[in-house]
Amino acid sequence: MSDRVYETALGAASPDRITLLGHDLVEDVMGQVGFGELAFWLATQRRPTPGETRVFEAVLAALADHGYTPTAIVTRLTHLSAPDSVQGALAAGLLAGGSRFLGVTEDCGRFLHDQLVGTDLPTDDEGWDAMALRTVTAQREAKRFVPGLGHHVHKQGDPRTPKLMALAAEEGVTGPHLALFAAIGRVHPQVLGKTLPLNGAGVCGAVLADLGLPLELLRGFALLARTAGLIGQLAEELRHPVANDIFLSVDLNNRPVDPDPYVPPPLNGDARG
Repeated sequence: MSDRVYETALGAASPDRITLLGHDLVEDVMGQVGFGELAFWLATQRRPTPGETRVFEAVLAALADHGYTPTAIVTRLTHLSAPDSVQGALAAGLLAGGSRFLGVTEDCGRFLHDQLVGTDLPTDDEGWDAMALRTVTAQREAKRFVPGLGHHVHKQGDPRTPKLMALAAEEGVTGPHLALFAAIGRVHPQVLGKTLPLNGAGVCGAVLADLGLPLELLRGFALLARTAGLIGQLAEELRHPVANDIFLSVDLNNRPVDPDPYVPPPLNGDARG
């Protein structure tokens, strides 16, 4: 038997006791700690304050479900194909979380953090606006999008954004990531020539970063939230199925066309003979 020791501050079990984060699971956690608070605690190994818990759980609520997005559709279709595999349907939906849906949360948090590292943080709105202006200008010159800016549905404003900003301010957890994100919302029209909304996934990333959660795991929290939403999608699918209609809509309305062969792009700008 190996004498190797694997240390962990998370869960551990003995014949008569289970501990979690140094506490007795049965006596100190079950029925005492909400799931959102526990998720925060597990990720940071520090217990959040009531205000941090409130804001964190608001983020989870904001990301839980957003209708018939690709994550929801693929979950329903996978369940149609393999109704014996709930885990497969949930996994399919979670795997669909990427740069266009859900992944923006992490992308925005990381982006904001990169702008803030190694800088003297502004002390007023004028300073934040100046930093935001430099940030948006640099992205425009590099022909890159600003993560968290724009939404395909909420073109006049994402209702989640002002609510989360207000909750963060109310609980005293507004930090530099959210301050810079808000400033980007104020100044970007000067650079882009149009006004775009600060989307909910982006503000969630800013809030999570200000809460001190690991940047590498921000997408994980979005997926945690969406798991609840996907369970809801499956529950509704069981009672009011639509997946078969989606499948048949494609299956009965496709038509054959001539092949369209792929042509590799030219090298060095020269057309291929």
